[in-house]
Amino acid sequence: MSGDRFDCHYCKDSLLGKKYIMKEDTQYCTKCYENLFANCCESCSSPIGCNSKDLSYKDRHWHEQCFKCAKCSRSLVEKAFAAKDELLLCTECYANDYSSKCSTCKKTVMPGSRKMEYKGHSWHETCFLCHRCQQPIGTKSFIPKDTGYFCVPCFEKQFAYQCSACKKAITTGGVTYQEKPWHRECFLCISCRRQLSGQRFTSRENYPYCLECFSSLYAKKCVSCTKAITSLAGAKYISFEERQWHSECFSCMQCSVSLVGRGFLTQRDNILCTDCGREK
Repeated sequence: MSGDRFDCHYCKDSLLGKKYIMKEDTQYCTKCYENLFANCCESCSSPIGCNSKDLSYKDRHWHEQCFKCAKCSRSLVEKAFAAKDELLLCTECYANDYSSKCSTCKKTVMPGSRKMEYKGHSWHETCFLCHRCQQPIGTKSFIPKDTGYFCVPCFEKQFAYQCSACKKAITTGGVTYQEKPWHRECFLCISCRRQLSGQRFTSRENYPYCLECFSSLYAKKCVSCTKAITSLAGAKYISFEERQWHSECFSCMQCSVSLVGRGFLTQRDNILCTDCGREK
């Protein structure tokens, strides 16, 4: 081969004075290049030649003039489009046929636009509003109520009970005492500040007390064992001349026989059964 020859790598025709295409440092005439390497157009099935622009999407190729909406045939060149079942559609056709409608404004939620979805309903992001303050909820937490949706602050203001202690909204759980709501963690013994939720408690002058504090502060003391006497859970006690005994502690000072339901005698601060009393 002469040193001044410049031929097509495939058909060996001279390329001098002709249009050619380089591929991987190798030259081809336009005809060979198209036969060997040109992509086939998805629309017209013809090769996409050297004089045409090759537009591609997901390993599929089109002539520039063939890159159209499958429904309305408008050009999709340099325009937004969507794919559905291997078909390319302009955003308008896709929206009309496949996009959801906004539950508030009833208009189409266009492909690629920001939207909210909840339980099968869709909204434009700017249409998904709090029922009370009418501000877009966006990505913030919300609470459904009846047929509306509320941002958390508005829900708490309109529907949630407020704790009698801290005055903040009770969103979960809580306890009721004297027809007033409380957070569980705010319902405390007025004396020791121990949490009372789930515990037995009593009250005095409308204030709640745990049993230990109430007994220590207010319960009468047994003359015999000096421990507190409480009337909770049906506990029985004996009262005589402003003195009190647990039922099990009300016994003869001398022989220890129980005096519950029996006659007894007193000797100064002591109580005695009638037998021991007569011996005295």
